Amino acid sequence: MIFKEFKMNEINIVNREITSEEIKRVNLGFDELSIEEGIEIERSDRFSFVALKGNSFIGCSSGLAYKNGVNYSGWFFLTDLFVEKEYRSQGLGTKLLKSIEEQITSVGVKHIWLWTSGDKALKFYRRQGYKKFAEMENWYSDGSSRVGLRKKLRKSKSDV
Repeated sequence: MIFKEFKMNEINIVNREITSEEIKRVNLGFDELSIEEGIEIERSDRFSFVALKGNSFIGCSSGLAYKNGVNYSGWFFLTDLFVEKEYRSQGLGTKLLKSIEEQITSVGVKHIWLWTSGDKALKFYRRQGYKKFAEMENWYSDGSSRVGLRKKLRKSKSDV
Protein backbone atom coordinates (compact mmCIF):
# COMPACT_ATOMS: atom_id res chain seq x y z
CA MET A 1 0.00 0.00 0.00
CA ILE A 2 1.37 3.39 -0.97
CA PHE A 3 0.59 6.38 1.22
CA LYS A 4 0.54 9.93 -0.04
CA GLU A 5 3.00 12.09 1.82
CA PHE A 6 1.13 14.54 4.02
CA LYS A 7 3.14 17.55 5.18
CA MET A 8 1.45 18.92 8.27
CA ASN A 9 3.84 21.86 8.46
CA GLU A 10 2.29 23.26 5.24
CA ILE A 11 -1.27 23.26 6.64
CA ASN A 12 -2.67 25.85 9.02
CA ILE A 13 -5.65 25.13 11.23
CA VAL A 14 -7.36 28.44 12.03
CA ASN A 15 -10.07 29.16 14.59
CA ARG A 16 -12.58 31.30 12.63
CA GLU A 17 -16.07 31.15 11.18
CA ILE A 18 -16.55 29.19 7.98
CA THR A 19 -17.41 31.44 5.04
CA SER A 20 -20.53 30.93 2.94
CA GLU A 21 -18.30 29.82 0.04
CA GLU A 22 -16.61 27.26 2.29
CA ILE A 23 -20.01 25.96 3.44
CA LYS A 24 -21.01 25.56 -0.22
CA ARG A 25 -17.81 23.57 -0.80
CA VAL A 26 -18.49 21.34 2.21
CA ASN A 27 -22.03 20.63 0.98
CA LEU A 28 -20.77 19.91 -2.53
CA GLY A 29 -18.16 17.59 -1.03
CA PHE A 30 -20.85 15.66 0.84
CA ASP A 31 -22.87 15.42 -2.38
CA GLU A 32 -19.79 14.12 -4.23
CA LEU A 33 -19.26 11.51 -1.53
CA SER A 34 -22.90 10.39 -1.76
CA ILE A 35 -22.60 9.97 -5.53
CA GLU A 36 -19.34 8.01 -5.11
CA GLU A 37 -21.17 5.67 -2.72
CA GLY A 38 -24.18 5.27 -5.04
CA ILE A 39 -26.57 7.26 -2.87
CA GLU A 40 -28.88 9.84 -4.41
CA ILE A 41 -28.24 13.41 -3.26
CA GLU A 42 -30.19 14.30 -0.11
CA ARG A 43 -32.32 17.43 0.01
CA SER A 44 -35.06 18.55 2.37
CA ASP A 45 -38.42 20.26 2.08
CA ARG A 46 -39.87 22.29 4.94
CA PHE A 47 -43.48 21.64 5.90
CA SER A 48 -45.24 23.93 8.35
CA PHE A 49 -48.53 25.06 9.82
CA VAL A 50 -49.07 28.38 11.59
CA ALA A 51 -51.81 29.12 14.13
CA LEU A 52 -53.20 32.64 13.98
CA LYS A 53 -55.70 34.54 16.06
CA GLY A 54 -56.76 37.28 13.68
CA ASN A 55 -53.42 38.35 12.26
CA SER A 56 -51.46 37.41 15.40
CA PHE A 57 -49.14 34.41 15.47
CA ILE A 58 -49.95 32.09 18.38
CA GLY A 59 -48.20 28.86 17.40
CA CYS A 60 -46.72 26.61 14.76
CA SER A 61 -45.55 23.16 13.77
CA SER A 62 -42.65 22.90 11.35
CA GLY A 63 -39.94 20.56 10.21
CA LEU A 64 -37.95 18.94 7.45
CA ALA A 65 -38.78 15.98 5.23
CA TYR A 66 -35.65 14.57 3.63
CA LYS A 67 -35.50 13.41 0.01
CA ASN A 68 -33.08 11.20 -1.84
CA GLY A 69 -33.72 12.06 -5.46
CA VAL A 70 -37.47 12.57 -5.93
CA ASN A 71 -38.62 10.29 -3.09
CA TYR A 72 -38.86 11.14 0.57
CA SER A 73 -36.58 9.02 2.73
CA GLY A 74 -39.39 8.07 5.09
CA TRP A 75 -38.28 10.27 8.02
CA PHE A 76 -39.41 13.75 9.09
CA PHE A 77 -37.54 15.90 11.61
CA LEU A 78 -40.01 18.02 13.63
CA THR A 79 -37.92 21.11 14.34
CA ASP A 80 -40.63 23.24 15.93
CA LEU A 81 -43.86 22.76 17.81
CA PHE A 82 -44.73 25.93 19.66
CA VAL A 83 -47.83 27.41 21.27
CA GLU A 84 -47.91 30.77 23.06
CA LYS A 85 -48.34 30.29 26.82
CA GLU A 86 -51.88 31.67 27.05
CA TYR A 87 -53.11 29.17 24.42
CA ARG A 88 -51.49 26.02 25.88
CA SER A 89 -53.45 23.10 27.34
CA GLN A 90 -56.41 23.82 25.03
CA GLY A 91 -55.65 21.24 22.33
CA LEU A 92 -53.89 23.60 19.92
CA GLY A 93 -50.54 21.78 20.17
CA THR A 94 -52.26 18.49 19.38
CA LYS A 95 -54.02 20.04 16.36
CA LEU A 96 -50.77 21.53 15.04
CA LEU A 97 -48.94 18.22 15.50
CA LYS A 98 -51.73 16.15 13.90
CA SER A 99 -51.91 18.58 10.97
CA ILE A 100 -48.24 18.16 10.14
CA GLU A 101 -48.34 14.39 10.72
CA GLU A 102 -51.24 14.06 8.27
CA GLN A 103 -49.56 16.23 5.66
CA ILE A 104 -46.23 14.41 5.72
CA THR A 105 -47.93 11.01 5.74
CA SER A 106 -49.73 12.02 2.54
CA VAL A 107 -46.38 12.49 0.75
CA GLY A 108 -44.99 9.12 1.86
CA VAL A 109 -43.21 9.92 5.13
CA LYS A 110 -43.56 7.00 7.54
CA HIS A 111 -41.67 8.16 10.65
CA ILE A 112 -41.29 11.41 12.60
CA TRP A 113 -38.62 12.31 15.16
CA LEU A 114 -37.72 15.28 17.37
CA TRP A 115 -35.66 16.54 20.28
CA THR A 116 -37.38 17.77 23.44
CA SER A 117 -36.96 18.18 27.19
CA GLY A 118 -39.01 18.83 30.28
CA ASP A 119 -41.75 16.79 31.91
CA LYS A 120 -44.69 18.60 30.28
CA ALA A 121 -43.32 18.15 26.75
CA LEU A 122 -42.41 14.50 27.35
CA LYS A 123 -45.89 13.74 28.70
CA PHE A 124 -47.50 15.57 25.76
CA TYR A 125 -45.54 13.61 23.14
CA ARG A 126 -46.07 10.29 24.92
CA ARG A 127 -49.83 10.91 24.82
CA GLN A 128 -49.43 11.43 21.06
CA GLY A 129 -47.74 8.02 20.68
CA TYR A 130 -44.06 9.06 20.65
CA LYS A 131 -41.37 6.79 22.13
CA LYS A 132 -37.91 7.66 23.45
CA PHE A 133 -34.96 6.56 21.29
CA ALA A 134 -32.14 8.63 22.81
CA GLU A 135 -31.30 10.64 25.90
CA MET A 136 -28.38 12.98 26.45
CA GLU A 137 -28.10 13.40 30.20
CA ASN A 138 -27.12 16.76 31.71
CA TRP A 139 -27.60 18.56 28.38
CA TYR A 140 -29.02 21.70 29.98
CA SER A 141 -27.47 23.89 32.68
CA ASP A 142 -30.03 22.67 35.26
CA GLY A 143 -28.88 19.07 34.70
CA SER A 144 -31.93 17.97 32.73
CA SER A 145 -31.73 15.78 29.65
CA ARG A 146 -32.33 16.34 25.98
CA VAL A 147 -34.55 13.50 24.77
CA GLY A 148 -35.00 12.14 21.27
CA LEU A 149 -38.51 10.88 20.51
CA ARG A 150 -39.91 9.16 17.43
CA LYS A 151 -43.17 7.77 16.14
CA LYS A 152 -44.21 5.46 13.35
CA LEU A 153 -46.98 7.23 11.47
CA ARG A 154 -50.16 5.55 10.33
CA LYS A 155 -50.40 4.51 6.71
CA SER A 156 -52.00 6.92 4.28
CA LYS A 157 -55.08 5.82 2.33
CA SER A 158 -52.91 5.44 -0.77
CA ASP A 159 -50.72 2.86 1.07
CA VAL A 160 -53.68 0.60 1.95
